Amino acid sequence: MSRRDRDTEGRARNARPRDGLGRPLPYGTDGVERQPEGIARTPSQTLAEAQQLLDDGKPFHAHEVFEDAWKTTDGPDQELWRGLAQLAVGLTHAARGNAVGAAALLERGAANIEPFRAEPPHGVDVAGLQEWARSLADEAKQRVRVSPTPPRLKC
Repeated sequence: MSRRDRDTEGRARNARPRDGLGRPLPYGTDGVERQPEGIARTPSQTLAEAQQLLDDGKPFHAHEVFEDAWKTTDGPDQELWRGLAQLAVGLTHAARGNAVGAAALLERGAANIEPFRAEPPHGVDVAGLQEWARSLADEAKQRVRVSPTPPRLKC
């Protein structure tokens, strides 16, 4: 039986290095530094840090910043942060070439930020993000080739 990687608190946590899109690399490989987890940030700090990570082509890392906000926030903004985390994961899937996963997460994230559309908190362009996410989801769906009828298994 192999030993699982553990973090400092003893929880199971994969210690393999990661690439810029969060994919595991072989042990001993130089990877991209992980985003620290469990950091309490103000909403403006969360948005600024996540935006910088997105600008740097690291949507997986931006998702982790949004996830910290989601998990440390009580109240109505919690769903905003969850939706933004889902949008970042959707973008991660798109960058990795997973069109199905990208479309699903982009649509889910866009739906989860819908309640904030009328009165967007923290200056978040909810309507613009939803338009972008749905457009990217539609584009991803077009890249997926789906056969309209199942293949014949027998002649």
